[in-house]
Amino acid sequence: MNDAAERGSAPAEFVMTTVLLLALVLGVLQVGAVLLVRNTALDAVAEGARWSAIVGNSDADGVARAQQVLTDSLGPAYASGVMASRTVWQQQPATVVSARIPLPVIGLFGPPAAIEVTGHAALEPEP
Repeated sequence: MNDAAERGSAPAEFVMTTVLLLALVLGVLQVGAVLLVRNTALDAVAEGARWSAIVGNSDADGVARAQQVLTDSLGPAYASGVMASRTVWQQQPATVVSARIPLPVIGLFGPPAAIEVTGHAALEPEP
């Protein structure tokens, strides 16, 4: 009698378990994509800040370098919101390069300017 009551439940259990497992795997992959984009953008703005801090380079050079790294690694949609400025950071003259990039919600597509990353670099002293 008990076997008859559970007849046909295996396919239903399989579907429910598979859907749950698939959602979990896709969630982990999406978190990985967000972290990849964020870390790549952090590296790009840090590179732009270091480039801008070299004697003879300007803020525009740092922005161009960060945009180049973002375009080469993530695509042109990620390189549009890059800015640079000069400031004092930890009591040292420094350059700051920041970028506002899209948050990848589905694959690499998502709302624009959802993540903001900033890179700092101490200015090289004039010779």
